[in-house]
Amino acid sequence: MNSKAETVNGMQETIKLLAALLIILAAIVGFYVYSDQSTLLRVLALLAATGVAIFIALQTRKGRDSWEFLQDAQMEVRKVVWPTRQETLQTTLLVILMVVIVAIFLWLLDMFLGWSIGSLMGRGG
Repeated sequence: MNSKAETVNGMQETIKLLAALLIILAAIVGFYVYSDQSTLLRVLALLAATGVAIFIALQTRKGRDSWEFLQDAQMEVRKVVWPTRQETLQTTLLVILMVVIVAIFLWLLDMFLGWSIGSLMGRGG
């Protein structure tokens, strides 16, 4: 009997998520179908439909879990220590310098290997 209740709840949540998805899809289609209307009105309608879809999705377990994940991710982003402008500039210049050095090394290696293979095959040198 317990598994039957879980199946019904799972089905209800699936229906809610599907309804939220259909609302968003209908809003996107309506945005383009009514292209002759004011852009402001179309954007407001799209935002309103998105709000309704989010509200419906938050009524499900997956929606609440997703919302909790987003809040946790936002908290983690606040903990990040971002580099200063000077650190970013120095690191970028170092990366560019290393790319140039490796490119020159590979170019010289390619020239040497091409010359050595050509010499072995008797085509130059």
